[in-house]
Amino acid sequence: MTEPATLPPRYDAALIESPLYGEWLAAGLFTPSPTSAAKPYVVMIPPPYVTSVLHMGHGLNATVQDVLVRFERMRGRNALWLPGTDHAGIATQNVVERMVAAEGTTRHALGRDAFVARVWAHVRETGNTILEQLKAIGASCDWTRTRFTLEPGLSRAVREAFVRLWEEKLIYRGHRVIHWCSRCHTALSDEEAEPGETDGALYHLRYPLADAPGHVTVATTRPETMLGDVAVAVHPDDESKRRLVGREVVLPLAEIRIPIVADEHVDAGFGSGFVKITPAHDADDFEVGRRHGLPAPLVMTEDGRMADLALEGRPGGRVPEPIFGLDRVEARAKVLELLRARGLVEKVESHRHAVRRCYRCDTVVEPRLSDQWFVTMAPLAAPALEAHRTGAVRIIPERRGDEYERWLTGIRDWNISRQLWWGHRIPVWYCDACGTAKAYRDDPMRCDGCGGALRQDEDVLDTWFSSWLWPLSTLGWPEQTEDLKRYYPTDVLVTAPDILFFWVARMIFAGLHFTGRVPFHTVYLHGTVRDTRHRKMSKSLGNGIDPLEVVQRYGADALRFTVTHGLAVGTDIILDPDDLKGSFASGRNFANKLWNVGRLVLSHLAEGEVPALDDVRRADLGLADRWVLSRLARAVPEATAHFERFRLNDAVGTPYRFLWEDFADWYLEEIKPRLRGPEPAGSHARAVAVHCFDTALRLLHPIMPFITEALFRRLPGRSNQSLVTAPWPDAPERWRDEAAERDFAFVQALVNAVRAIRADYGVPPRHALAASLARLGDSQRRAVSLERPMILRLAKLSRLEEAPASGAGAHAVLPEGGELFVALGDAINVAKECGRLAEQVRRLDGRLELLRAKLEDPGFTARAPAEVVARERDKERGWGEKRGALAAKLAALDCPER
Repeated sequence: MTEPATLPPRYDAALIESPLYGEWLAAGLFTPSPTSAAKPYVVMIPPPYVTSVLHMGHGLNATVQDVLVRFERMRGRNALWLPGTDHAGIATQNVVERMVAAEGTTRHALGRDAFVARVWAHVRETGNTILEQLKAIGASCDWTRTRFTLEPGLSRAVREAFVRLWEEKLIYRGHRVIHWCSRCHTALSDEEAEPGETDGALYHLRYPLADAPGHVTVATTRPETMLGDVAVAVHPDDESKRRLVGREVVLPLAEIRIPIVADEHVDAGFGSGFVKITPAHDADDFEVGRRHGLPAPLVMTEDGRMADLALEGRPGGRVPEPIFGLDRVEARAKVLELLRARGLVEKVESHRHAVRRCYRCDTVVEPRLSDQWFVTMAPLAAPALEAHRTGAVRIIPERRGDEYERWLTGIRDWNISRQLWWGHRIPVWYCDACGTAKAYRDDPMRCDGCGGALRQDEDVLDTWFSSWLWPLSTLGWPEQTEDLKRYYPTDVLVTAPDILFFWVARMIFAGLHFTGRVPFHTVYLHGTVRDTRHRKMSKSLGNGIDPLEVVQRYGADALRFTVTHGLAVGTDIILDPDDLKGSFASGRNFANKLWNVGRLVLSHLAEGEVPALDDVRRADLGLADRWVLSRLARAVPEATAHFERFRLNDAVGTPYRFLWEDFADWYLEEIKPRLRGPEPAGSHARAVAVHCFDTALRLLHPIMPFITEALFRRLPGRSNQSLVTAPWPDAPERWRDEAAERDFAFVQALVNAVRAIRADYGVPPRHALAASLARLGDSQRRAVSLERPMILRLAKLSRLEEAPASGAGAHAVLPEGGELFVALGDAINVAKECGRLAEQVRRLDGRLELLRAKLEDPGFTARAPAEVVARERDKERGWGEKRGALAAKLAALDCPER
C-alpha cells in the first residue's frame, strides 16, 4: 500500500471504492488465519438464491453482517464471514422452465437429465452474479470459502442427514393433505404457504335431505370442491342439529347420498353450523374423515382443473359435463350457476378469511391429498425450545423469541418432498421385486435383499433441507474437518424475521440433533426495507431500490450509513424509491463532511510530521484539548457497547455526533488559529487533532469502510496499514475530564446563546455585537478567559466583558446561573423592532381573548369532546407563553408602553 500524494478537493467514491476493495482482496485481509491463537468470530451468510440479483433487502442484510464482522475483526477476533448461494429448487427451476418454454418446448419433452443439465449450465453462467454484487457494497467475506448447496461436499452432508433421520425413524412417507401449488406443480411446507387475509365470500348452500322433504344449509368458502364432499358434519353438542346425525343428504349436482356425522371439529358458531367434509382437499376434513372411516376422493388435477375423479367408486353419481376440465376459479362460477338454477344457493355473504399462497409465485395453493415425505419434528423441536429457554440461543429482538417458542410448541411435521427435478434427489430406492424401500448414503447397484433392480424416488428435497445444514455442511460436516473444529459453533446469525421458521429454527434443530451443540449463540433479526407507504419493497410492487444504482451515484458508504443509521432494533427501514437523493442524503452528506474534515486536518501537517499524543504532557493541553479528549473517551466505550448490543443506529450515531458536532463544529474551529500559530501550541493541537481523527475513523470503519480507509492511510505513519485489521480504539480513563467538559459546555452555551439572539432579532452576520456577562462563578470566568478568542470569533463579538447590562438589548440565562446581555442598540432599528413586537402582542392578545371566552363558555366545554377541549387549553398555554416571551423582549429593548 503506497501513500497517496495529496487529498483531492472533492470526495469521489467511484475513484476510491473499487480499487480499495481490490487491494483488500489481494492482501487476503478477509481470510482468517488458520494458525491464529485468537478466538474465532464466525458469521454465516444467509445464502441468497443462485438466481438472485442484489436488492435492498440483500443490501441491508449484508451491511449488518459486514458491520459486525469488521467490528470484531478490529477487536482482534479471527473473523470468518462465510459466503455462498442456495440452489433454490422452485425458483431456479421456474427460471429455466420459462427459458425452455420460450424455445417452444417443455422440461418433460427434454427429459429429466437434459433439463437438469440445462439448469446447471444456467447456474454456472449466472450463479455468482449476486456474490460479485455484494463486493460492490464492501462485503468482507472470505471468498476463498464460497459454498453452493448443490456442490458435492454439501450434497454429501444432505445425504448423510437424510439417512441418519431415516435410520432413526424420523423420516416417513405419509398420505395426507398438503399444500399444493398448481403453478409450480409441487408440494409446499406450511412455512412456504403462509396465510394472508383476503376479502372473499361465504356461500350458504342447500343440501336436500335424502329421506324427507327439507334441507340443511352448508356454509363454505369453496363451493367448487363440493363434488369431493363425503359427509356433512355438525357439532355433537349442538342441540338443534344433532337429531339429524345418522341421516343422509343428497350431494347437489352429483345426486349422491352422503351421511350427516357429529364431530367436535365443527365450530357450531360458524356459518350455519353445518360443515361440508371434503377429506382430500382440507387437512382438518381429512382428520374428520379418518375418524369416521370416510373415503377421500380427489376433485382436482395437479394443475388445478376439475376432473371426474370425485365420483370414482361412488355408485349413482352423475355430474353435469360443463364442470370438468375447468380451472378451479371458472369451476366455482359454473357450480354456483348450476346451483342457483336449482334454487340451492340460499345466500352469499362477504367474508374475510385467510388464504394461503405459494411463497415463490403467489398462486393460491390448493390443499390436496398426496403421498409425501415428512420429518417428525417434535423430537427435534424439544431441544431447540429448551436451548432458547435456557439462554443457549438468544433472539434479538426478544419479542421474536416469543414467536419462536409459540411455533415450536405447536410444530407440525415437515413436508420435505418436492415434485421438482432441480435439487437433491431423495436418496430412497425401491425394489419392485421384493417390495422394499431403503435410504442409502451412496447410490446402490442392486437390492440388498434380493439383488433385484432398483429405482430411485422421483422427488427432490425441499430447498430448506440443505439450508438447515448450512452452518455444518459449509465447514465440512459430516467429516470432522479442521474448519469444523475451529469455527463451529458459529457466533451470530443475521437475517430477516420472515425466515425465522423457514430456516433459523431448523438450523438450530439440525445443529443440536447432529452435533449436540447450537449452531450460533445469537440470532439478530433486523427490520425490513419499506417504502414511504410502509409497504415491503418488492419487484411485483415496483417500489424497489437498486443498491447498485445507489452505489454508483453516491457510493457504498452512503448506502451503508443510511441503512445502519435508521436501523433501531426491532424497527423497519423507510426509504423513498422515488427520491434516491433524499433517501441517501444523510449518508452522502456525512461522507462529504468526513472528507472535508480530513482535508483540514491533513492540510496543517508539515511534510514528514508524525504528531503523537503520547509526546504531549497533559499540563500543556488547553481547555478545548482536554474537552475533546474527554468527549472522545466517552464516545469510544459508548460506541463499543452499542456494537456489542446490536444497536447499530446508535453505534453509528455516537461517532457521527462526535466527529460532526464535537470535533468539526467546535474543536477544529477552536484550534484553527493555533494550527497556524507559534509552537508548541500548534504541534499540541495537531497531535490532539490527529489522534481524535484517527480514533473517529476506527469507530466509523465498520459502517463506512471505504472512505475511512482512504483517509486513514493518508494520516502520518499509516500509509502501510489498513483499518481492516487495525486495532479497535481504546479510551484511556486518564483522558476523562469532567471539569473540562463542564467548563467547555459553558463556553458552547455562551456562543450558542449569542447566535440565537442574532437569529431571533435578525442581526446580519457581518455586524459585530457587544456582550456582557454577569453572575459568573470562578470556573466559568476561567473558561471564558481561556476561550475568549474563540468566543469572540464564533459569536462575532467586538467586545465581551463582565459587567452589568445597560441599554437596549437581549438577555439570556446561561448554565449554573450565569447571565448574558447582548447590546442591540446599534445593531437593529430599536423603534421599528419595538413596533413589530408590539403589533405581535396586540394580535396575540386578540386571539387569546377569543380563545379564553370560548373556554369559559360552559356550552362549549360541556358539549365538545374532551380531546378537543384539551387541545384548546394546550393552545391557550402555548399562546400565553409566547406572549410572555414577546413582553420580555419589549422590556429588554426598553420599548415605550403602547
